Amino acid sequence: MKKIIVLLSLGLVVFLGYRLFQTPPKITNTNPSGENIVCFGDSLTSGIGATISMDYPSQLSKMISKPIINAGVPGATTAKALIRLEKDVLSQSPRIVLITLGGNDLKNGVPREMAFHNLRIIVKSIQDQGALVVVGGIDMDIWGKGFGKAYKELCSELGAVLIPNIFKGIMGNPKLMSDRIHPNDEGYAIMAQRFHEAIKPYL
Repeated sequence: MKKIIVLLSLGLVVFLGYRLFQTPPKITNTNPSGENIVCFGDSLTSGIGATISMDYPSQLSKMISKPIINAGVPGATTAKALIRLEKDVLSQSPRIVLITLGGNDLKNGVPREMAFHNLRIIVKSIQDQGALVVVGGIDMDIWGKGFGKAYKELCSELGAVLIPNIFKGIMGNPKLMSDRIHPNDEGYAIMAQRFHEAIKPYL
């Protein structure tokens, strides 16, 4: 019995020591070059469901008192976003790029491997220009088809800042949604606040 207790205690010490001294993921381009903040994504970026100037990029712009380029297109998949990456992001002298992509891939049944292959190219291409990338992930548990884990793996590998679930507490809350998929003004305000917290150390 004493031996079991000793082994359990030792295991606990090792685990706590690992958590205490575990190196946090290294973020790529913490001192970003470029000039502009760009929000790149789908309808969550363009602001479907919001009233005028209450989409998350507009609300975030007010929070940080800086202009923000809204490069959101409703219905955008990672493949469609990849096609317009040069025009909408890389040519805009990006300094910080906030991404909401993957939701339409998930909804449309695009294989996870394909979606994150595209997203990897997008993130790496932006980082290669010296910009910081922040990804607003989606984690829907049973219905998420492993997308939540894939966001974590991708951002850890490439050094992008990750908000694990940009929809946390918003999706399914009728007070924060304009329809089944899109937030209302209050929901977008929460998204803006989460992105604000993520980029605040790098402004």
